[in-house]
Amino acid sequence: METLFQIAILVMSVVIHEVSHGYAAKLLGDKTAEYQGRLTLNPIRHIDLMGSIIVPMVLYVMHTGFMVGWAKPVPVNPYNLRHGKWGEVIVSVAGPLSNVIVALFFGLLLRFVMPSGFLSDATVSFVATIVSINLALALFNLMPVPPLDGSKILAGILPYRARETFLRIEQNPTLTMVLAFIFIFYIWNFLTPLIPFMFGLITGAGL
Repeated sequence: METLFQIAILVMSVVIHEVSHGYAAKLLGDKTAEYQGRLTLNPIRHIDLMGSIIVPMVLYVMHTGFMVGWAKPVPVNPYNLRHGKWGEVIVSVAGPLSNVIVALFFGLLLRFVMPSGFLSDATVSFVATIVSINLALALFNLMPVPPLDGSKILAGILPYRARETFLRIEQNPTLTMVLAFIFIFYIWNFLTPLIPFMFGLITGAGL
């Protein structure tokens, strides 16, 4: 049952993440996501079988520490965006930023409401899971590994020649898959200790 709750929280968190990309794009002039009906919190419109179900389950079974995943990316046409490559950077930042905002909101709720004893133990556990999963998603997606948001942010701030080289790597599906696999199942384990640290900074409690 606990695993199902975690997956449900994960799915809604990645949905918020993707919708934030779509709204950022809309504000910058691209309504592609809106036209395709993706500016909705209905998870059915966003669930990716691999990223929303299979990968989280595998990570749980492997006891990697924190559950992460992704939804179907919302469609964005960079040619419609204002501010050139910086428009793409803003759209890419919007997803992880939404997860940070969710984590801050519920984390501060724990920090200031939990000591009052108003919340039940079950509620505290549920809210803590929301905070930890959203922190994990923000950290995960900021990594500069294609196709994560961090790779698009890095591409936007690199000098022209380095950016072209990086984009060629990103457009190689086989190499992208290998890099993503290495990151998810190996490097990610070394980054997860940052999540309890950030959790403690926000909530004032241990994870």
